[in-house]
Amino acid sequence: MTGIYNFECGTHILHLSERTHIMGIVNVTPDSFFDGGLYLDTDKALDHAIRMIEQGADIIDVGGESTRPGADTVPAQEEKNRVVPLIEKIRKNSDIPISIDTRKSDVAKAALDAGASIINDVSGLNFDPNLVIVASKYKSGLVLMHMKGDPKSMQKNPVYNNLIDDIIASLKTSIQTALDHQIAREKILIDPGIGFGKKWEDNYIILNQLEAFQTLGYPLLIGLSRKSFIGRLLNLTENERMLGTAVANAIAIYKGAHIIRVHDVPEMVQTARIVDQIRNL
Repeated sequence: MTGIYNFECGTHILHLSERTHIMGIVNVTPDSFFDGGLYLDTDKALDHAIRMIEQGADIIDVGGESTRPGADTVPAQEEKNRVVPLIEKIRKNSDIPISIDTRKSDVAKAALDAGASIINDVSGLNFDPNLVIVASKYKSGLVLMHMKGDPKSMQKNPVYNNLIDDIIASLKTSIQTALDHQIAREKILIDPGIGFGKKWEDNYIILNQLEAFQTLGYPLLIGLSRKSFIGRLLNLTENERMLGTAVANAIAIYKGAHIIRVHDVPEMVQTARIVDQIRNL
C-alpha cells in the first residue's frame, strides 16, 4: 500500500492502508444493469445486505437510482422511498458503515438521518450543488467519482484531450469543492469512474495507469464489478463476468485501489486477500 490512509465515516475509522476494503452493492432499483429488480422487497434486500456483511463486506452501498448508461433520473421522493427503509433496517441489524449511492442532496440527507454515514456521488459534486452542503453539515464520508456527462448521455461518444489528465483535473476540482466546504481530507475518497463516460477501451487504460491517481493524495475506490468493458472484450453477459471482474479487481488492487465496490463479496474478498498478501511483502 502506498501512503497511510484512514477513512473516517460516522463513528468508524477504516484503516485502508492495512488491507483492501470491500464495498458490497445493494441496489433497490428495477433497472440496474446487473441486479435490477432482485431486491425491490426491503426484507429481501436486507437479507442480501446481511449476507454480504457475513461474507466479509466492510461497507454496504445502497442505491435507489440506476446510473447505468441510458438510465433516466428518478424523482427524489421515489428514490428516498426505495432506500430509507432498507438503510433503517440495516442499521438496526448491524453497525457496518452504510453508503448512499446518490447524486441528490434530499436523498443524501434522508439516508444520513436513517443511519448512513457515507455519500457516494457519481457526479463528483457536479449534479446537485446542495449535496456538498449536506455532506459538510453531517460530517459524512464522501466518495467523489468522475463522470463525463450524465447517465442518460455519458456513453454517446465520450472524447478526451488526455484521458488520465482530464480525469485527474476533474477530480481535483471536485476535491477542492469539498475542501472549500470544510470537509476533512480524511472523509474523502476518489473514484475515476470506470464505465462512466468512457469508451470501453478507456477503462483498460485507466486500470493500466491507475498509479497516476496517487498524485491526488487520497484513497482510491474502484467500481468495475461485471461492467460492460469486461463483457465487450470477452463477449460475455453480465452473469458470466465474475472471473473477469476478479482479474480486473486484482490488477486494480495491485496498482493502488484501497476499496473495491462489488456484487460478489466472498469471491472478491478472496481476490483481495491474495493480492494484499503479495503486495505487502
